[in-house]
Amino acid sequence: MRRLLGWVLRAVSGLQSGGQRLGLRGPGSGASLAMERAVVRCVPAEPKLSVSFVLGDGSARHVQRDQAEPLGRALARIANNAGKGNAKAAKKSKKARAESGAPPPPPPTVCLFSQDGQAVAESVPNAEAWQDGAVLQIGETRYRVERNPPALTELQLPRSLLAGFPVCPKLRTEFGFPAHCLFRWYQEHKAEPAVAAAAGAAAQTEWREAPGGTERVFTPSNAHVGLRLKLVCTPGNELRRYGVAREVESGGPVEAGPGACTFDARHLYTKKVTGPGLIRTVTYNILADVYAQTELSRTVLYPYCAPYSLELDYRQNLLKKELAGYSADIICLQEVDRAVFADSLGPALEAFGFDGLIRLKGKQQEGLATFYRRDKFSLLSQHDVALNQVLVEDPLHKELRDQLAPYPEVQQKVHQRSSVLQVSVLQSTSDPSRKVCVANTHLYWHPKGGNIRLIQAAVALSHIRHITHDVYPATPIIFCGDFNSTPSTGMYSFISNGSIAEDHEDWGSNGEEKPCRISLTHPLRLKSACGEPAYTNYVGGFHGCLDYIFIDANALEVEQVIPLPSHEEVTTHQALPSVSHPSDHIALICDLKWK
Repeated sequence: MRRLLGWVLRAVSGLQSGGQRLGLRGPGSGASLAMERAVVRCVPAEPKLSVSFVLGDGSARHVQRDQAEPLGRALARIANNAGKGNAKAAKKSKKARAESGAPPPPPPTVCLFSQDGQAVAESVPNAEAWQDGAVLQIGETRYRVERNPPALTELQLPRSLLAGFPVCPKLRTEFGFPAHCLFRWYQEHKAEPAVAAAAGAAAQTEWREAPGGTERVFTPSNAHVGLRLKLVCTPGNELRRYGVAREVESGGPVEAGPGACTFDARHLYTKKVTGPGLIRTVTYNILADVYAQTELSRTVLYPYCAPYSLELDYRQNLLKKELAGYSADIICLQEVDRAVFADSLGPALEAFGFDGLIRLKGKQQEGLATFYRRDKFSLLSQHDVALNQVLVEDPLHKELRDQLAPYPEVQQKVHQRSSVLQVSVLQSTSDPSRKVCVANTHLYWHPKGGNIRLIQAAVALSHIRHITHDVYPATPIIFCGDFNSTPSTGMYSFISNGSIAEDHEDWGSNGEEKPCRISLTHPLRLKSACGEPAYTNYVGGFHGCLDYIFIDANALEVEQVIPLPSHEEVTTHQALPSVSHPSDHIALICDLKWK
């Protein structure tokens, strides 16, 4: 609550000099008067409302009253508050009155008028009295009441700004939406050294509008290196109503980028968005910040990685540029932090033409995200599930539950895993008869968890089959994810071949509990669209292929696979992640087409 009160005070404090003045015919007068704004915040779920305005001396005033209280009491409080004036003026006038013997001035007359010019009765409750468009009169000054205008409650720029890499501010709105806000970017202008020396300490930062800086996402150029950026954001809503603008300056200057990145050469293949008959698909484990910033990651997993390049803001710079350059139609991501989706990656991809969905892992702060290009697809429905939960509860998996009954230790381990399956059914905007089921998952990670991954895969495939055969019959499948399984494992064989024998070695992969001796089958005809790369994960102690885009071989075929970075590019800085690559995984990208 205090944070919300704070933005109101900060917002109204700049109205005297820079606020928008509105012409309105004053009550009882035929003259058109320029009015200041009185911002009223009144939320039904809260007991109090607030009224904020700026006095003629430039001092901001903020009055908080009970919503059920009669208006008269609020007006009396405003009169008393306004009568005090700012502290310096009050002190000077008190001294002057004491010397002259004059009595103190009475509080100003305060009235509230409705839009039609009628005085609002003082017995009316505050919540009813303070309506949008009413006029608050304090002495001779009139204020146009704006009830719950769009407002910014948070506005921040990333700490790391790199030339050539998209910058997306973190912002939160109240009574508005980020998509309807107005943005204006400015670049710092540095005076010539001789001019700056002459100006001395009195010199102030000069800002100039940045060319093309009218969108939420701004990409600084090499010309901005060494200069700070400033963003002015005006909150708005779908009715084109706008609130008080706020501005934020970057904490430091734009820095030079890292040079060649692992994805630069791949962008040469993906300069243009595919035509209506193709689906460019990306799957990518982007390395959640909750894992990148652990002591284990810094000292054991990625000791070769420069500490600054493990920072979230730095990696987000690289990631946003990488994903934007793929010109994809569908993007499936794993290890997506909740805050990254909401404040950085989601808004940036939205600006690049995508809509996005997120599914977190239980109580964890990271999970799966699926993005789709909104001018090529629309969302028909979502069918996300927690794999451990549906195994226990959904009748669809009764047969598998019965098979697992003799193995309570394995059951318990499956139930302890928080892996989820994100399923989105998309419809082509150019041909509504074409639908596609996009599934996204991240299976259990432990090297000795092959038996757990087999069960998770069986649950996932049963659920996907139910959606594509019962809910949306004959819908093609694109199944993406980090499966934590190399092509030599039972999990890969199970998905690709449709069955796994009860004597497969992966059933005993843990070596501690009694091995499962069950056979699994599924009727889907799936194949790996990108084949079996040498690796999609490359860290100091391991490299191997863990990520796949499985496609419905009956309905889809591969048009092209975008080449992976060369081994020299991957190992330029020893391993991944690095200053030129934001994750320990490598994105898989392919162009698919309907048969």
